[in-house]
Amino acid sequence: MQPLADRIYQINEPQTIAMAKLSRELAAQGHDVINLSLGEPDFPTPQHIKDAAKAAIDANFSYYTPVAGIPELREAISAKFKRENNLDFAPAQTLVSTGAKQSIMNVILALINPGDEVIIPTPYWVSYSEMVKLVGGVPVFVHADIKQQYKITPDQLTNSITSKSKAFIFSSPCNPTGSVYTKYELQQLAGVFEKHPGITIISDEIYEHIRFTGSHESIAQFDSLKDRVVVVNGMSKGFAMTGWRIGYIGAPLAIVQACEKIQGQFTSGTNSIAQKAAVAALNGTMQPTEEMCAAYKRRGTLVKQALDTIEGVVCNEPEGAFYVFPDISRFLGVTYGSYTLTTATDLCLYLLHEAHVSLVTGEAFGAPSCVRISYATSDAKLQDAMQRIHTSLNKLK
Repeated sequence: MQPLADRIYQINEPQTIAMAKLSRELAAQGHDVINLSLGEPDFPTPQHIKDAAKAAIDANFSYYTPVAGIPELREAISAKFKRENNLDFAPAQTLVSTGAKQSIMNVILALINPGDEVIIPTPYWVSYSEMVKLVGGVPVFVHADIKQQYKITPDQLTNSITSKSKAFIFSSPCNPTGSVYTKYELQQLAGVFEKHPGITIISDEIYEHIRFTGSHESIAQFDSLKDRVVVVNGMSKGFAMTGWRIGYIGAPLAIVQACEKIQGQFTSGTNSIAQKAAVAALNGTMQPTEEMCAAYKRRGTLVKQALDTIEGVVCNEPEGAFYVFPDISRFLGVTYGSYTLTTATDLCLYLLHEAHVSLVTGEAFGAPSCVRISYATSDAKLQDAMQRIHTSLNKLK
């Protein structure tokens, strides 16, 4: 076999995908596995969005599209930013990609040189650090624990900045914690960035429409940062369109043009039919999204209340997205039967094999004393899963 490129050995497979694989293998053996490892809505795509896609197929809208997205969608994205966020991104300042993950990768490729530092609050979404490493950048982690509701402070941000700092990337609502930065908290962080004009802020807002209190707040709203914030969003979470693969950015024109140049050499334009569906989603009714959000809020309460009854589990309050991120350090260092639970990964494997419930280790998100639980599934499955987890963890006392 020919040797592979060094970069392959510098990155890891996402633990979310790895745990999903393990749970599928166990299910294939005949076990009743409840998968709470993937961040995927269990709702179908709303009907009006599917109808738009069918109409596009019937109209033979099946040819290559412009690299940056069809004009109709870029206009819809621009209008959405103004209508929902009061952000002024002209259509030319938007770019459509094959999922928000590609959007983020495009931006990192466009901004980061080898040796540049990218500040990442932890816990963080699994791919941020790997994307940075893939281009030779250096992830700089800023740790926020459950006592802070997993949100960093201005002082922590200040202390993480060096002469090599090039970018800052975070999500709010946050995957994996479900935490949401308030306008005041974002304003405090913005005050730090005002003193460091060489840092570009990448704001991942893919869970914008899944929040349980107040209105969505974007760090892009502050005039002092107007020319150096990239807002990343997409259709997967708020519109239950994961398989449609539509992500987008709003950004300064130079960054959009750089991303378009990069994307032109990778994938070119995004799926034509999915883009037409996205237009219908952005311009259409938000009622299905609001109904999904209400269901997630109910499920989050169900899961937290169940976890609060388990001695040794310290659970955060979910404010958005569809995750809780409990601290399970009480169970680390425990030996039970053939299991030695040294890490959160060990605990996840224990729960997978003993409770047949699939979670994701916090190590994947930069928080080795935690686990991520996705509640993007039915109430009945969640109740069953929580009971199984309760029973299995009680054995470790």
